[in-house]
Amino acid sequence: MSRRPAAALNHRQQVSLSPEPLARHAHSDGQTAHGPGPAANALAVTWIGHSTFLIQCNSLNILTDPIWSRRASPVSFAGPERLMPPGVPFDSLPEIHAAFISHDHYDHLDDATVCRLIDRFPRMQWFVPLGVVAFLHRRGATNVAELDWWNELSIGPISAQCTPAQHFSGRFPWDRDSTLWCGWVIRVGDFRVFFAGDTALHTEFRSIAERYGPFDVAILPIGAYEPRWFMRPVHMDPVESVTAYQQLTAGTPGRDCVMIASHWGTFRLTDEPLDEPPVLARAAWTNSGLNEQMLAILAHGQRRVVKR
Repeated sequence: MSRRPAAALNHRQQVSLSPEPLARHAHSDGQTAHGPGPAANALAVTWIGHSTFLIQCNSLNILTDPIWSRRASPVSFAGPERLMPPGVPFDSLPEIHAAFISHDHYDHLDDATVCRLIDRFPRMQWFVPLGVVAFLHRRGATNVAELDWWNELSIGPISAQCTPAQHFSGRFPWDRDSTLWCGWVIRVGDFRVFFAGDTALHTEFRSIAERYGPFDVAILPIGAYEPRWFMRPVHMDPVESVTAYQQLTAGTPGRDCVMIASHWGTFRLTDEPLDEPPVLARAAWTNSGLNEQMLAILAHGQRRVVKR
């Protein structure tokens, strides 16, 4: 697979926007994270914003790529600014048991948020791709699991599989691709969630499904795709996201899998209109003849509940 960092291989060897334009695109079960938790036989996924989700199942609370900061930036006075507040205030979070990090970019691995989480939940478990463990250790995290692509690990009731992605890494000009990027399969109880992280359309989605499917939820990015000539190698557009979903579910046509849209509507990172991704995603979904009930484009703070 292309765009794999040599440094990570070596490591293994040793504009304010009001809520209305976004909320009108959302359809969900109308619940919020402030309501009652999911039942014992249910999984709840709440969109905090961008690639940050709160996944709840069996009394466990799990975060993906957590960022509560005002900017996705190394500094507080410049860089992409949050256009929508977090769907759940940080102080309203339940006890967090685990967090999954897809890569080290500022909009996915936020220094201030990581420090706040470690301070508030010092025993929480972190799952990170190769090379990112040092970042967590320097900030005081003690429970950190570092995985390579296709590695698997179970810690208590949570099972994690690290999956390939087509992206890149680096927090500074001099450390590009020195750490790995990835997606995650998160298994809790009888539920399987695929969290793609940040990725272009690539050749491994079918292999991921064959190894780790079927999935109950697939969290797939639909934003940050223009200009296409520049972003295509690292970010899917909405049509490609629907294609990825079809590849992830091709072998299980009788199994319901909800696609939840991520990576849009929170930070202005690229050239497309901020509210365009859900329009194109829904059109691609309809044109593909997929079940409309299986596409969840949430408003910030809304959640989708999946039941067995």
